[in-house]
Order: sequence, then structure tokens, then C-alpha cells
Amino acid sequence: MIETDRLIFRKYTMEDLDFLTSMTSDPDVMKYIGKGTTWTEEFTKERLKLWMSRYEEGHISLMLAIRKSDQAFIGHAGLLPQEVEGQHELEVGYWISKPYWGLGFASEAAIAWKEYGLHQLRKNKLISLIKLGNTGSQNVAKKNGMSLEKQIVFHGVEAEMWSIHR
Repeated sequence: MIETDRLIFRKYTMEDLDFLTSMTSDPDVMKYIGKGTTWTEEFTKERLKLWMSRYEEGHISLMLAIRKSDQAFIGHAGLLPQEVEGQHELEVGYWISKPYWGLGFASEAAIAWKEYGLHQLRKNKLISLIKLGNTGSQNVAKKNGMSLEKQIVFHGVEAEMWSIHR
């Protein structure tokens, strides 16, 4: 479906649970996700099932990011429906596994999904929700052409909503 120079994306399957758990059990990866705490394997499995059910409903959701050169699983990215302050938004979301930080994969994935959302899906606006203090993701949003729209409280967590319009 989506690919970049270095990455391909595919739908998650239950066989990917171990990889996803390796990310959700890493405190550094999870620091800026949700409440900022690691997830149990059971909760990770529930989230994986939710993302997979969205495929069946015709939505994109998060997809596994695979490095082309060696087929290594490096994270995930995709488009996620979110409700922000009563408004339905579509978020460019991405997580990169810690061994692959600092190599440009987050920016590469985010840009690809932004392009897909704006040009293939013809969406007028896309957002990224970034917890306060997450300078890495703020830099990714900037590289993705997004601007800080506002500060919000999202699911009880202070965050920034970055956006781009077609």
C-alpha cells in the first residue's frame, strides 16, 4: 500500500504481537505515548486487535513499518481517527523502536502517510498529537510541514496539536 525509499508498510497480524510488545514494554518508547507508561502484553494484544479490526472496517489504522534492506521491523505508522475537543480529526501517527531512533525513519514514515492522506484520500487536514516535551516528534512534525495549531488536553494528558492543510 505505502512505501518509501527505505520502508514498506503492511497490515499488522497477530503474529506481530511479540514485536509490538517489545515496543510497548520499553519505557523510553512509551514515554510520550498515552499516559507515558508501558503496556502489559494483554493490553498490547487488545490494542493490536483494535487496530486490526479497523482494517476490516475499511480504515487504515497503524501499520507495521519494515525496513526494505533487511526486512527488519522498525516501528509502525499510519492514519488514526481521533476526537479532539469534539472534532473528528485524522492523525498521522508513528512509533519507532528504540534501536532505530535518530536514523530519520519517523520523518520518512510521517511524510509518506501525510502525502497519502492529503493526496490519495483527499483529506483537507491532518494532525499529529504530541505530548508536551517530546521535541523529537515536534521536529518530525516540522519536517512534515505541520504547524503548531494549539495546546490541548487529550485523554487527560497535556499535548500539542500540530496540523497541515491541503
